Amino acid sequence: MPPLPVVAAQDCIAVLRKFGYEVARQKGSHVRLVCSGRNPVSVPVHQGQTLKRGTLRAILREADISVEDFVAVLSR
Repeated sequence: MPPLPVVAAQDCIAVLRKFGYEVARQKGSHVRLVCSGRNPVSVPVHQGQTLKRGTLRAILREADISVEDFVAVLSR
């Protein structure tokens, strides 16, 4: 298993969009993404900060996306 990368929130959102997620709404600094057939996820978007590894792991777990798949799409 590849190590979990450190990514910005916008990069995480871009990868989730490639998996079929669409931005449903934003309230404050949190973006809510939805995809039919999958659980909705929230991504905290704090300016100039990267997502903590635990937060990214929780997002991927909720979206049912493996770290390998996430890294593969991120590196494209």
